[in-house]
Amino acid sequence: MENDEITLKELLEKAKEWYSYLLSQWKIIVLAGVVGAALGLTYSISKKPIYTATLSFALEDEKTTGGGLGSALGLASSLGFDLGGSGGGAFSGANLTELFKSRSMVEQTLMQPTLAGTDTISLAELYIQTKEWRKVWNEKPKLKTIQFPPLTKRKYFTREHDSIMGKMYEDLSKTSLTVAQKDKKISIISIDVKSENEGFAKAFSETLAKQVSDFYVDTKSKKARMNMAILQKQTDSIRAELNGAITGVAVANDNTFMLNPALNVNRAPSAKRQVDVQANTAILTELVKQTELAKVTLRKETPLIQVIDRPILPLPKEKFGKAKGLVMGGFLVGFLTVLFLVGRRVMKEVMN
Repeated sequence: MENDEITLKELLEKAKEWYSYLLSQWKIIVLAGVVGAALGLTYSISKKPIYTATLSFALEDEKTTGGGLGSALGLASSLGFDLGGSGGGAFSGANLTELFKSRSMVEQTLMQPTLAGTDTISLAELYIQTKEWRKVWNEKPKLKTIQFPPLTKRKYFTREHDSIMGKMYEDLSKTSLTVAQKDKKISIISIDVKSENEGFAKAFSETLAKQVSDFYVDTKSKKARMNMAILQKQTDSIRAELNGAITGVAVANDNTFMLNPALNVNRAPSAKRQVDVQANTAILTELVKQTELAKVTLRKETPLIQVIDRPILPLPKEKFGKAKGLVMGGFLVGFLTVLFLVGRRVMKEVMN
């Protein structure tokens, strides 16, 4: 018990000793705090504001085909016509949010044109200007003249292009681009793009939504469009044959007009042509029905994305406030100075 009291007294005396020591160094600590506050203020002034562009959109759920259309599509399938009414589930929900953040979609978006003042440049060039990378590239011969013209195909990229594109994608995906479904019960997804350039944030969010929407619609409706093209080609072919058969009936009738009606053999060509007309008419009627069903199926699957809210200028911005810079800078440098003084005294005591 006595040892505990002695230890407690020593602890209190040591704390008092440290307090007196730090108090004796108050000028250094205050000066460090002032310097830190000045640095914090300088940082807050030089730090560019961060703009956030938010775009929200709704997903069209894959509707189950029912009623008369469902029966008609079922009949078409039984006749060997696949109208492409199924599929597309691979791009629903969480998979679609990942599609927005994929490298392919981000890079295609970066190569789209946008206005920068009076000039039309790619979003990649606008991003490079925002980050001021060309100031560093001027010292590197391989990067000094590199450009990203709008709509340039990836097959024309050099190794340096690929490297820069990879860096842009990494920066955007990690710090600038957020795609999330805020409520799983509601099929509404929002895109947030953060940038020091207000124009880039707005243009990139809108262009990315369009690129993904076009890609989805093209992929999801590809099968239906191919089937519709085949049906249309078959319809045109049968229609041409029907027109030829009708003309053939008329010619055959003209050729038998003055012949002996008692001879059936004279009417054989006309009868054959009439059979062709009836057969082609039945086939054409069915093909027209299937073509119309294919058109309905294609319309049903387009579009996928319905934009609800678009970013509107001026965009909301986050700025590092001057008061925040003063307080944080002063506190941080002051605290580090105290740690340094404590560490220096401990080292002296250990050395002695």
